[in-house]
Amino acid sequence: MITIIKQELDIDESLKTKLSYICEFANTTPTFIKGNIRKLDKTNLTYIEPHRIIIKGINFLFFNYSNEIYIENLSTKIKISELQNYIKSI
Repeated sequence: MITIIKQELDIDESLKTKLSYICEFANTTPTFIKGNIRKLDKTNLTYIEPHRIIIKGINFLFFNYSNEIYIENLSTKIKISELQNYIKSI
């Protein structure tokens, strides 16, 4: 029987503050959801689930200590500095 171990990750406070300021300047309210680490017991397989921020109904994914944010999935990314312009264009 394979057991999945799930550990919650904390969001880096400086990154969370930066994203909150960007949303404040874009006149939106973000919802933060913490990511997880999922490990398969008795194996060396690990998956890091990214943190999520929901802005205007769109899921944005991000990792701690990264300068990029992903839109809806991990195939489309933008720099965090471009997020405010992206939110305003929605």
